Amino acid sequence: MPWFGLGVYKVEEGQEVESSVKMAIQAGYRSIDTAAIYKNEDGVGKAIKEAGVPREELFITTKVWNADQGYESTLAAFEASMEKLGLEYLDLYLVHWPVKGKYVDTWKALEKLYADGKVRAIGVSNFHIHHLQDILDVAEVKPMVNQVEYHPKLSQVELLNFCKENGIQMEAWSPLMQGELLQNEVLMELSEKYNKSVAQIILRWDLQNGVVTIPKSVKEHRIKENADIFDFEITDEDMQKIHALNENKRVGPDPDNFDF
Repeated sequence: MPWFGLGVYKVEEGQEVESSVKMAIQAGYRSIDTAAIYKNEDGVGKAIKEAGVPREELFITTKVWNADQGYESTLAAFEASMEKLGLEYLDLYLVHWPVKGKYVDTWKALEKLYADGKVRAIGVSNFHIHHLQDILDVAEVKPMVNQVEYHPKLSQVELLNFCKENGIQMEAWSPLMQGELLQNEVLMELSEKYNKSVAQIILRWDLQNGVVTIPKSVKEHRIKENADIFDFEITDEDMQKIHALNENKRVGPDPDNFDF
């Protein structure tokens, strides 16, 4: 799984998603993250076909939506997603949110897809420790990934440690806090010090914490800039300064309290 990829949440189906995925692949991205609820799987699939990069070099993720959770309905939702994406196999399939009373059955469906060779890796999204524990208690195959809201204002240290201890790769959605962190004074100072953008400082912080990151952008210069984070390292002291920004503050819903 690449350490870095493109997220396409709220990227419009059609021209917008097709061009951003193609631009990202041309800029060297190999990981693309979508979901059934984003309603842009068709466009992602089309862009993959037209990008001119062999399928086996790409890492494609999608997710089963809450309304489709449950054993049989998840299997059907997977087939629908694959048809839209136009793919023979998927690299990573995730349970999008821990829907009460359903996510364990949903996980069992993912285990079947994995056993059948239709998916190369399976995981979850927006799971707290207690949700993960529910899965681990019954799983034949444990989750390989937990994709969660993760940024300097929500550093989720306990969850990250739990994932590391259990061999679950944590992945960050909304790593830039939907742009809210770009004017942060501490991050702006570090940006000057390292001669990198604030976004690059944050994304580098993700990587040095062992967290896969998938920023979203539809602008070519941002797509290229976001990927330019492999040629510098943040010192331990500066990493601590970024850690100190944590306020347990979310821009998205709390996985223990969502109603969709």
